[in-house]
Amino acid sequence: MELGLHLPNLTYPNGPAALGSDLARIATTAEDVGFSKLSVMDHVWQIAVIGPPEKDMLEAYTTLGFLAAHTKRIELLAWVTAVVYREPGLLAKSVSTLDVLSGGRAWLGIGAAWNEQESVGLGLPFPPTAERFERLEEALEIFLQMCSDDESPYEGKHYKLGRTLNVPQPLRRPHPPILIGGGGEKKTLRLVAKYAQACNLFAVPELGHKLDVLRQHCAEVGRDYDEIEKTVMMPLDAGRDGEKVDELLGRLGELAALGIDHVHGAVPGVADITPLELLGEKVIPAAAQL
Repeated sequence: MELGLHLPNLTYPNGPAALGSDLARIATTAEDVGFSKLSVMDHVWQIAVIGPPEKDMLEAYTTLGFLAAHTKRIELLAWVTAVVYREPGLLAKSVSTLDVLSGGRAWLGIGAAWNEQESVGLGLPFPPTAERFERLEEALEIFLQMCSDDESPYEGKHYKLGRTLNVPQPLRRPHPPILIGGGGEKKTLRLVAKYAQACNLFAVPELGHKLDVLRQHCAEVGRDYDEIEKTVMMPLDAGRDGEKVDELLGRLGELAALGIDHVHGAVPGVADITPLELLGEKVIPAAAQL
């Protein structure tokens, strides 16, 4: 099992003036201690489960480009991109650019979007749920086409592209891996089976059932279930002095028994750096043996 670091809370003790240097320290430490992925949210306001909307929030792909410049090995992604916030052609170009400039470390993390409050606030599109899912599938089709040598027009219900030229192509072939976020059984997990290299679920009692649903969708579309990376989002809290290491390892072991390959989450006190070092010493090596 691998662990990944998520950075949802960007309000650090040193304030916005030091945010760049704080993020650089966090990213380099995460890479050095063995985290395999590093992600930021694709929100423009802070979300309620973290804090009020007035808390600090950075634009995702600008931030990922910054993080790419300060790292060498760790994989990078938005967890997850809100499909309606960017036109799919521009999104494909952004992910391709990140992949090229990072030396082939980009993922496309994507979902149907959910935050109506910030969308209305900044004038971003937020169509009804059914339409957002239609747009998500078209965006996935466009991304795959733009990562190929097919420059022909794309004609969808919602998006029309006259020429899907994308130069330079991403370094990862045939394309940067796709992670689709969400556990919706009828639509989201079907899209995972059809398009994605990874799913993202939550550590909830229904997790085993969600995986069974994904397995069934894979069977229906002729996809090998085992080739999809199963990821779970949960806090990675080993305690200030390591007092929660055994508890965390026990939970990771339970998830590994269900077939989870990657656990991704926020680390309390991440800006202090010490919690990352503790995870690197006590948890990441042990998780690798699960």
